[in-house]
Amino acid sequence: MELKKYIRTIKDFPEKGIEFKDISLLLANGIALNYTINEMALLAKDADIIVGPDARGFLFGTPVAATLKKPFIMVRKQGKLPGEVVSCDYGLEYGRNVLEIQKGIVQKGQKAVIIDDVLATGGTLEAIIKLLNSQGVEILRIIVLMELEGFNARERLDCDIKSLIYINKGE
Repeated sequence: MELKKYIRTIKDFPEKGIEFKDISLLLANGIALNYTINEMALLAKDADIIVGPDARGFLFGTPVAATLKKPFIMVRKQGKLPGEVVSCDYGLEYGRNVLEIQKGIVQKGQKAVIIDDVLATGGTLEAIIKLLNSQGVEILRIIVLMELEGFNARERLDCDIKSLIYINKGE
């Protein structure tokens, strides 16, 4: 299935100079969404846990986890999780943020697959890797809907990355 036709580029969102990749058309098409979830699930079947970041990682990670009958672990923005958390500061294309995971929600030695919508600079995924590694979790791979080429995120992350779509810069 040609998933690229379900991705729109919105220029200057959320800030001037950013080319936001809008997944609304993919989410609004049941066949394309089902295909995406099934493809991601095939790539994640050997994981103990599925991990996804707030918020668009939840859209893909949760149904993949449910399909595989695996736990879904939320990584959220600062202040959104109750109880004790482990935090990591990270950089975005257009600023900085903090991600958190609940203490004790994952177990040392578990094998994780991280699922997100887009890989650009890799800052968010790098922060998630640090959070999970600090808890003794092994990262099997990262699965993303789309990878934006030209950012060299693969070099930054140094782990197995599977992308369903590759988008050239400016596309």
